[in-house]
Amino acid sequence: MARREQVMRMSVEQPLWRALSAYRVLTMFYAVGLFATAYGRFPRPGVAIGYYGVLFVWTLATLPKVANAASCTKRFLAADLTLALTGILLTLVADAPERVADGGPTLPSIWTAGSVLAFALRGGWRWAAFASTAVALVNLAERGTPARDTVHNVILVWVAAIAIGYVVEVARASERTLARALEIEAATRERERLARDIHDGVLQVLAMVQRRGAVVGGEAAELGRLAGEQEVALRTLVSGGLVPVSRVSRDAAEGAVVHAVEDGPDDGAAAGPVDLRSLLAPYAGARVALAEPGAPVLLPPAAAREVAAAVGAALDNVRRHAGRDARAWILLEDEPESVTVSVRDDGPGIPAGRLAEAEGEGRLGVAQSIRGRLRDLGGTAELISVPGQGTEVELTVPKGGEGDGGGAGRGRPGRGDGNTDGSRGKAERR
Repeated sequence: MARREQVMRMSVEQPLWRALSAYRVLTMFYAVGLFATAYGRFPRPGVAIGYYGVLFVWTLATLPKVANAASCTKRFLAADLTLALTGILLTLVADAPERVADGGPTLPSIWTAGSVLAFALRGGWRWAAFASTAVALVNLAERGTPARDTVHNVILVWVAAIAIGYVVEVARASERTLARALEIEAATRERERLARDIHDGVLQVLAMVQRRGAVVGGEAAELGRLAGEQEVALRTLVSGGLVPVSRVSRDAAEGAVVHAVEDGPDDGAAAGPVDLRSLLAPYAGARVALAEPGAPVLLPPAAAREVAAAVGAALDNVRRHAGRDARAWILLEDEPESVTVSVRDDGPGIPAGRLAEAEGEGRLGVAQSIRGRLRDLGGTAELISVPGQGTEVELTVPKGGEGDGGGAGRGRPGRGDGNTDGSRGKAERR
């Protein structure tokens, strides 16, 4: 099956950078507008015009610098803050002293807050505290006296910048936590997929070698013993945590990045849905009966293969635990919203609690090869068994082949096959 790597880029702070870019442009025009409405009251308007020319060019030219944290370098932040502080001090030169004393706006006006917010977004609350303190000191120097309105504005900028810086730090920590959780989920799904493949292939071969070696004897018995040891070791490895190396990386500019490997369609996926009957037909034989609808039962290719593999795993369990003389029946049902496959046998049944015990020993045939496959498809797998009355495995998958994990299955106890009396209890249910 083909594989593809899906890259999920997460950043809750990126919208803040976009908002900052818009804020800088809007407040630049606002500052120019304030100057234009009071142009006649400026004794030296040329100084203000020169400053606003620099501010206009700087604001538009540095928009890429405030696009993300990586572009917003320390050198840019220092130059940006210097431009804001210079504008505050130039107010003493360009504006009339009485307007300054009356609390008139500085040349950069509220554009200065954008420079402080850039510090907050880039470095958190500590950087924001540094920048807002510098602005506060220069504002107090420009007024000469700590007037009420100046102190009020200084405290407002200070508190807002520090709060936003703190929120950004929390957001970044949350991104890393979410990225780690997604990586663990992806690793767990990959482990379960590998566990199913190993169970369906390697473990069964090792178990067969062990049994044949014990029957043949001699050197073959020693080979069988070694195969048995390897089977136990491999089961322990699979059940103990086959987790891939972490694939979470962090990028200060774009947030956390998760590389999740998912199953992708193979070359035959483009051919469209697959008739599940064709995949179940090879299982029919002298001791396995297959009952199917007369019309095709269509499923997406990946879903059809997984359902067929789960049926194969159920039949392997019949041969292994009920004996080679046991009979099995496969019933395929095509329902409006789902497809159901039932695998029943006339074996001795499963004692209560045996499945949980087997899973604890690392024997994951039912837990992974059957239930795990159906869970990944958004379906359900129910095992109905009463000692002495055989076992039924009922697999239900939604028609779409994928789901949210909730499943669409529903048990139908009491459907006999001639070897049961319809009174089976659900001794083991997922």
